[in-house]
Amino acid sequence: MRLGLALGYWGRHPDPRQLALAQQAERLGYHSVWTSESWGSDAFTPLTWIAAHTRRIRLGTAVAQMAARTPTATAMHALTLDHLSGGRVLLGLGLSGPQVVEGWYGRPFPDSPLTATREYVDVVRQVLRREAPVELAGRYHCHPYTGPGATGLGKPLRALTHPLRAGLPVLLGAEGPRNVAQTTRLADGWLPLYWSPARSDLYAEPLAGTPEGFMVAPLTQARICADVTEGLRPVKTMLALYIGGMGHAARNFHADLMARMGYGEEARRVQRLFLSGRREEAVEAVPDSFADEISLVGPRERVAERLELWRAGPVTDLLVIAPDEETLRVLAELNS
Repeated sequence: MRLGLALGYWGRHPDPRQLALAQQAERLGYHSVWTSESWGSDAFTPLTWIAAHTRRIRLGTAVAQMAARTPTATAMHALTLDHLSGGRVLLGLGLSGPQVVEGWYGRPFPDSPLTATREYVDVVRQVLRREAPVELAGRYHCHPYTGPGATGLGKPLRALTHPLRAGLPVLLGAEGPRNVAQTTRLADGWLPLYWSPARSDLYAEPLAGTPEGFMVAPLTQARICADVTEGLRPVKTMLALYIGGMGHAARNFHADLMARMGYGEEARRVQRLFLSGRREEAVEAVPDSFADEISLVGPRERVAERLELWRAGPVTDLLVIAPDEETLRVLAELNS
């Protein structure tokens, strides 16, 4: 099992520690470093900065949101950074949810997310292979465009820049079983949001028959600390935001995932508290047991024991959200 460093996205301002953490991860032998985006900083620009200050570590997006860019624009970002970094890009994509797609990007959320994802990946693959001009008569992505308002002058185009790698890895963030199953057929890897090594059987069927080299790369918060309860606090804060605030009360994929993992009543309670403005209570309502099983928190000995559970399952790459260089170092030692 390889280790990756997940830096996430910026909050109010850039985190001045991120570059130092990425460089430390490279020195420690971490395989990859990952950025993401919500409705603030983008995923690709920080990776470009990190690429300029590192030499070997792979550069991943976990995830770049599909609604943020057309698939051809995403492919342009990926192939450009792949050239600049010497072939280090791992392109992680995610569809997000209706609240973000419609509220931030001003676009309709697809009524068939599986179809929209399939078409998006198809176009990205066509650009990267550069075997022919891009053509797709899709439901959501049409190349050339022939829908309302079209001039009729569009023609199929092939990327001017020759991609460095036609097989640049594409990974997908997916939560529902059908989406995960499709991911194993479309992509080179899967980026689970919440992963519990005690519940990997939840995905046994959709992951059955995954091809050789397929990446299973969950994100998890990690922290070496003496007080487990205190160490779980950032995990619970993150969960309260995603379960309560990253989606509508009637349609929240993160809350649905928590319910599938056995915490349905707790998920709805967190939602109700968060959406009513009682955010601190929402954080407290996140069960410690749930936060604990999807993270690596506590003294070195406890983390070492729990890390073995992650190593025993189908996870190929563990993408750790770690706040300090000491945690990165200990995890590298335990995983060696």
